[in-house]
Amino acid sequence: MKKAAVVGGGMAGLAAAYYLQRAAEAAGRPVQVVLFESDRRLGGKVRSVQSGPYRLEGGPDAVVRYKPWFLDLVRELGLEGEVVGTTPAKPAALIFKGGRGYPLPEGLNVVIPSRFGPLVRTPLLSPAGKLRAALDLFLPRGPEGDEPFGAFVQRRLGREVWDNLAAPLTGGIYGGDPYELSTLAAFPMLKELEAKNRSLILGSLRAMRRRRGSREGGSLFASLQGGLGRVVEAVTRAANRVDWRLGAPVERLEHHEGRWQLFGPWGTEGFDALVLAVPARVAGELLGPLDPELAAPLREIPYGDTATVTLAFDRSRFPEVVGHGVLVAAGEGTRARGFTWLSRKWTGRAPEDKLLVRAYFSGAGAGLDEKGLVDAARSDLERIVGPIPDHEAAWTYRWKAGMPQYTVGHLDRVRRIEAARSRWPGLELIGAAYRGVGLPEVVRDGRDAAARTLEHLAREP
Repeated sequence: MKKAAVVGGGMAGLAAAYYLQRAAEAAGRPVQVVLFESDRRLGGKVRSVQSGPYRLEGGPDAVVRYKPWFLDLVRELGLEGEVVGTTPAKPAALIFKGGRGYPLPEGLNVVIPSRFGPLVRTPLLSPAGKLRAALDLFLPRGPEGDEPFGAFVQRRLGREVWDNLAAPLTGGIYGGDPYELSTLAAFPMLKELEAKNRSLILGSLRAMRRRRGSREGGSLFASLQGGLGRVVEAVTRAANRVDWRLGAPVERLEHHEGRWQLFGPWGTEGFDALVLAVPARVAGELLGPLDPELAAPLREIPYGDTATVTLAFDRSRFPEVVGHGVLVAAGEGTRARGFTWLSRKWTGRAPEDKLLVRAYFSGAGAGLDEKGLVDAARSDLERIVGPIPDHEAAWTYRWKAGMPQYTVGHLDRVRRIEAARSRWPGLELIGAAYRGVGLPEVVRDGRDAAARTLEHLAREP
């Protein structure tokens, strides 16, 4: 029987193991799949917690519906009946700027205004800022190559749109410095809009009209009643032939005559195929002795720290809030990127008389210790909503070097990685570092790697 190793038990590794077992069984080709995870739990940053009457997420709390791969997996696992959308809210979120919260303008296409009315009416932009944004209607196309996302948005729409709309929205997704994001890697659809339509606003208007005609009803975001961790539980049950090795770090690799030898404190074992679902820098360390040319671009992918703090309050004593949360405009001096009113965004997360508030940190702010994170969350929260009561419970989750940063040149780094990887048949590199940071993208990555791995094993004698 052929053997395949998956190293890393986050969502990418779980998807690879699940889809590989399923595809092997469907093809009638028995494969022994072994997954190695250094931690004592599976799921990586997917961490759903039930603490007394509270249900919270330590990592991501939702997926977007228009990227189908995560929800496809949910359906395959028989969990479709547990999928929930966000509660109705208008406005959905506020932007905190100059000591006040302002509604996020309606009709944003990713971060680009697609409706003239909300753009004209929003107090987030000054009259001069609105006129500068309107210049997008007349400006020529820009260069075809990659550029920092902050430079791209400011070139098309001006500094105010960047500071007060695009920066807070993208900082909450990617962490780190949103200005330095690779436009081609993080927002290729916006470069395509410019190339095809010249104007981002006109292109977004046309795109949103097409989407309204085809989009399913319901909220943009989805989760599960029991939290995203329900998928982790269901995968481990469904992939019941996978050998799950927890607390089993892989410390060294060797390659002899087409087979991979894995080494760790647990011993050594050989495999016919290897899927590395670990951070790029870890993959670089493992592969460095075997292939410095492959390891180099893996080590070049930068990572940033992230953290979340969730606080429970007596709802009757907390200031009145609207929508699902608040994002912070650039230059406001807060350490938190934003706040989510978790128990307003999702039903069933807290008793009716309680309020769950989650703060999100990235970059330097995420480097604080647990007490520092809680103190920073409370301090920033008071700046935004006014005096707050003592919290009744707090949960902190820190992810050191947990978020890959798609800086300019990211696509070139991935191309170099893929070119070098192709010299190693049976090796796959997957996860958030390469082709998308969201849960849907890493599930797709795992599914595709499983298909290629099975093809490789079928070719091997």
